Amino acid sequence: MKININEYIQEFVDWFLTSGLRVGITLILTFVALKAAGFFAARLIAALSRHRDDVEYQKRTRTLGSIVRYVLNTAVLIIAAMIVLGELGIEIGPVLAAAGIVGLAVGFGAQSLVKDVISGFFILMEDQIREGDVVQIGGQGGLVEKISLRTTKLRDLAGNVHYVPNGKIDVVTNMTKEYSRYVFDIGVAYREDVDEVIGLIREVDEELRGDPAFKDDILEPMEVLGLDQFGESALVIKARTKTLPIKQWGVAREFNRRLKMKFDENDVEIPFPHVTLYMGQDKKGHAPPLHLAREGNPGRSEDV
Repeated sequence: MKININEYIQEFVDWFLTSGLRVGITLILTFVALKAAGFFAARLIAALSRHRDDVEYQKRTRTLGSIVRYVLNTAVLIIAAMIVLGELGIEIGPVLAAAGIVGLAVGFGAQSLVKDVISGFFILMEDQIREGDVVQIGGQGGLVEKISLRTTKLRDLAGNVHYVPNGKIDVVTNMTKEYSRYVFDIGVAYREDVDEVIGLIREVDEELRGDPAFKDDILEPMEVLGLDQFGESALVIKARTKTLPIKQWGVAREFNRRLKMKFDENDVEIPFPHVTLYMGQDKKGHAPPLHLAREGNPGRSEDV
């Protein structure tokens, strides 16, 4: 059988000038549409957060903006793929039917993936987590760097990155939602006057709230809850402070530093653990001798 190369070349030229040209235009428009989707998402974020200085509102806007960008890009790619398939002479109807059957089969085998997507949708809709929050989810804790419909990306204090499937999230602990708190358990010796110690705590809090470096981060005066418990070697006074989101740890560290200095100035003891030794008694009420060794003369002992 003789192959006529000219006929193949002519057919290719005809296809290129008709369907091929439309495929090329479709690919160009797809690229432009993807850029436009990214531009639209960025402008949407800017427009929504332009007149709002609320940090929490801006975090939610950034989170939703990334999801909008993902959805738009997916829609553009699906439409472009259908147009290109049509121009290549492939019937879209059977392809869609086959894709539906394959999708159903994959759905049964990938139930965890479907669960992740559904859980991610409700997490975003209910505004449980935003990018920039510090949370504990799925047995991991850290700063939320990215949220998608399938996974949540966390980075902990050591810099480790954790990818938590949204379907594995059953309890969300958000430590930076709208505001943050830090709870102090302040231990002092039993000899100390509790009212005096509470007064010193309030003084340190007032000084800290007057510091330009911290006053904007602290939302309210410290709430001293009072004497909370009688510990083994200390009286424990509980207090808590309210700060802007994610600022509680910095404020707490500075407060602890200043409180230590204030206690030193006022001779308030921060106790070490104390141990009371009981040697026991015999039936006559006599205790056995306690043998002590003097420093510098370990070979000599005395009975007490």
